[in-house]
Amino acid sequence: MTLLEAEGLAVERAGRTVVGVDRLALGEGETLVLLGPNGAGKTTLLLALASLLPARGTLRWRGEPITSGLAYRRRIAVVFQRPLLLDRSVQENAELGLALRGVGRAERARRVREALGALGVAHLASRHARHLSGGEAQRVSIARAIAVDPEVLFLDEPFGGLDAPTREALTADLARILRGRAAGTVLVTHDRDEALSLGDRVAVIIRGSVRQDDRADTVFAMPADPEVAAFVGVDNVLPAHVIASTEDLTVLSVAGCTIEVAAVPPGGDDFPLLCVRPDDIVLTLGEDTGSARNALPSTVVRCEPIGRRVRVILDSGFPLVAHVTVTSAREMGLAPGQEVTASFKATVPHLLPRHRARPV
Repeated sequence: MTLLEAEGLAVERAGRTVVGVDRLALGEGETLVLLGPNGAGKTTLLLALASLLPARGTLRWRGEPITSGLAYRRRIAVVFQRPLLLDRSVQENAELGLALRGVGRAERARRVREALGALGVAHLASRHARHLSGGEAQRVSIARAIAVDPEVLFLDEPFGGLDAPTREALTADLARILRGRAAGTVLVTHDRDEALSLGDRVAVIIRGSVRQDDRADTVFAMPADPEVAAFVGVDNVLPAHVIASTEDLTVLSVAGCTIEVAAVPPGGDDFPLLCVRPDDIVLTLGEDTGSARNALPSTVVRCEPIGRRVRVILDSGFPLVAHVTVTSAREMGLAPGQEVTASFKATVPHLLPRHRARPV
């Protein structure tokens, strides 16, 4: 069942629309991730959905227009990137939302104990808020929000100011908590890993508009246009020409190289864009590529470490990007000028219509 729905929603500043959506819906028990680059309008949209920012359009709650902002806001809770804690103890901060809702002292204590426990900070109940680390403060802020048992939980970049180990631990705990809730969640992030870890559905926002709204795995596997593809990590968006196509297989020419794809060109487009995720490309030193239909003799141009992986830029007759683990790069001795084979299965690529593409 649809819990919250926005239709024709637009936020304007100085007479200019900074973010607008035709329709966006949140189902019960669903986590919707608003994903996009910095400045895309994600936080603005979240605040509009939470009725904390004036906006044109219609917000519906379980199919009915929201007419009372106060009644609606009592059904929701919002967690911001920076924890907003009072100069009081953790217990008092976590009880605040319940106290404002008139919940009795004994019930407040029970619900706060459960919420702090779920976030792993129950042992900090008597500690003063000013003595908390950034990660502890954010855990308390989230505990305060879930203690009121909101029907929609809004999270605005809740991991943004945290170091990597703290962020990873909190992401894992939050994923567990959200899976156990029947209510809906709207999460703002620019981090692709967070979106995949936490989102049931992902709405990609670029320059104030929702460019794709679909299941998380669909967005990352089949981006709607080149800009979405670039943002979700599909670095390889290649102009192609259709040589032949059946219901099961399309044969393409990419810079004179033949590529086989288990997909039909969109809308009969003879010049589609071929999208291949770097993570789906396998590099080998020999010619054995297993069951992969596509094997391209390639030369390593350069290697760029990116955290736990290495981004390998290749010359395969056209520029190609592959990701390998640090261990694999070391074992293969990858270096500029090295000859390798880049391979990928026919089921991996996604085809976009070139004539509808926005320039990247």
